Amino acid sequence: MKYLIMLMGSQRDYDMISGKAVGDAPAWTPEEIGAMHEFMTKWNGELVESGEFVDGRGLTAPVHARRVSVRDGVPVVTDGPYAETQEVLAGYTIVECESFDRATEIAAKLAHTPHPEHAQLGRDWYVDIRPIVDGFEDLEL
Repeated sequence: MKYLIMLMGSQRDYDMISGKAVGDAPAWTPEEIGAMHEFMTKWNGELVESGEFVDGRGLTAPVHARRVSVRDGVPVVTDGPYAETQEVLAGYTIVECESFDRATEIAAKLAHTPHPEHAQLGRDWYVDIRPIVDGFEDLEL
């Protein structure tokens, strides 16, 4: 079974890890950013080695996003940025593994992603994990 691990973030998060101070939160240093990238590279590498890695991508900051909504039956396009604390999909990893429990175990390792002591998310950290359906028959309604 394949599972989608969704990493959430906000414009504020992107700003801090790209070296910008945000409010009272100082910017991450190059060493702090490097530690995070090193951790993620190792995490992905372990999945490749185990054969569980299918795909993974980081996404650009919300400032580069567009949202299409509907008002009165008409599509409305809104360019980012959105509120700096609004959570959006920051990246994803698709794994293929034996069970939902195994996918959860893989995702839980992300809780150890290094971050500076001064990092202020302004919310609780989390990732979401969802099974990927291969066809309509896989849907459980």
